[in-house]
Amino acid sequence: MKKTTLFAYFLMAISLIFAQNNGANETKVAIETNLGTITVKLYNETPIHRINFIRLVQNHYYDGLLFHRVIKNFMIQAGDPYSKTAKKNTPLGNGGPGYTIPAEIKPGLFHKRGALAAAREPDNVNPKKRSSGSQFYIVQGRKFTDEELDKIEKRIQKSQRNELAINFLSKPENHAMKLKLDSLYKNHLTNEIEKFDKEVIDKAMKEANQTPFKFTPEERKIYKTQGGAPHLDGQYTVFGEVVSGFDVLDKIANVKTNTNDRPEQDVRIISMKIVN
Repeated sequence: MKKTTLFAYFLMAISLIFAQNNGANETKVAIETNLGTITVKLYNETPIHRINFIRLVQNHYYDGLLFHRVIKNFMIQAGDPYSKTAKKNTPLGNGGPGYTIPAEIKPGLFHKRGALAAAREPDNVNPKKRSSGSQFYIVQGRKFTDEELDKIEKRIQKSQRNELAINFLSKPENHAMKLKLDSLYKNHLTNEIEKFDKEVIDKAMKEANQTPFKFTPEERKIYKTQGGAPHLDGQYTVFGEVVSGFDVLDKIANVKTNTNDRPEQDVRIISMKIVN
């Protein structure tokens, strides 16, 4: 992705002001495809993504683009401008409008079946989890058991702790702690490493004012009865959800794909329209 331009920053600032003044209005968008129409509503809790998506829809940015990445029981993804004229079997997924937008990862907005979320580049090149300016995905997902959710919860907690600890130790004022930890690892002092690791993580969590990640009882219920993609929670911005057209979502998710997860027969967005 290209770096955000000053013009894009200006648009985002204007969008935030607009969102604050119009937060009570619920926006719905009809995504008309050659396999049917999916209607989504956009969350007011994620104003930057909401207004950015509305602006792209109003400018007909998505018209003619493909759902270029489809994985059954997981999600369908679109928003790459290169997909509009892409030849068969051309790898897609790297295109965008030339900017990214800040993450708006909020408690309570999770990857249930039908969730609308922003795609992004991986953490190694995008540690702040900034979203693609245009690429999005809609979760089809599957149902999960409590045991599966427990395992996912532990993986997310571990990732959360590691991320906070790395950020904490990278600060100049914590350099001495980093040197001590490096020394413990160098000398293979396992017991002391475990004790000091916990100390670092506790301090990092407290400084960041975060508690360990946990699915709420309501989230667990939805993942068990309706399904979704819980392993993505806390990592990507969810900014809306499907309100109608779940049958179309399933139809797209079930198409035959190639080894790059691109549908063998193009699934194209005919148009997107605001349908309040």
